[in-house]
Amino acid sequence: MENKEGDMVDLYIPRKCTWTNRIITAKDHAAVQINVGEVNPATGTYTRTYKSYALCGYIRQKGESDMALTALVAKDAAAAL
Repeated sequence: MENKEGDMVDLYIPRKCTWTNRIITAKDHAAVQINVGEVNPATGTYTRTYKSYALCGYIRQKGESDMALTALVAKDAAAAL
C-alpha cells in the first residue's frame, strides 16, 4: 500500500519465488535468497553488482533448486548479451 506521497507503508512485503512465482511466506524456513555476482565479460572481474534470486522451499524440497538457479542465471545472461 502507498501513501499520498507514493512511499511504501506496508509493514511486511512478501517475496516471490523467482522460478515458480509463489509467494514465500514468513513460515517458509526452507526458502533461500541467493545473490549471483555480475562479471565484466572483457576482463572477467566482479563489477560489484549482483542479481538476487529467491527460491521457495517447495522447489528445494523437490530437489530442483540447482536446475532452477542454473536456468534463471542462463536466461538472464542470454538477455544481457
